[in-house]
Amino acid sequence: MGINKTSDIKFKIALDENQIPEKLYWTAKDGGIENEEAKAIMLNIWDSKAKETMRIDLWTKDMPVDEMKVFFHQTLVAMADTFQRATADEKMSDTMRDFCDYFAEKLELKKED
Repeated sequence: MGINKTSDIKFKIALDENQIPEKLYWTAKDGGIENEEAKAIMLNIWDSKAKETMRIDLWTKDMPVDEMKVFFHQTLVAMADTFQRATADEKMSDTMRDFCDYFAEKLELKKED
């Protein structure tokens, strides 16, 4: 079966004179997103030849630290969910979620209802 369609996700990063991100924008037209501003991006790409993860972690210099903590917590929770869907390893997924609860507790993040 051949490829029927492709889809693009684009990032635009506005840098200051020291190459520090000042503004981040992303576009995913298939998802209805066009030039939407963001404060942080974490992108992980699996290199199957090298058997390693390549990463791009960017955040703007005005990203508040309290929001960064929430961003990390939500990312960790999403990783636990994705790990369970990808591997069907419920025990390890639950262990990861336990860590997420511990992480939130130690950072004194408010529990979402």
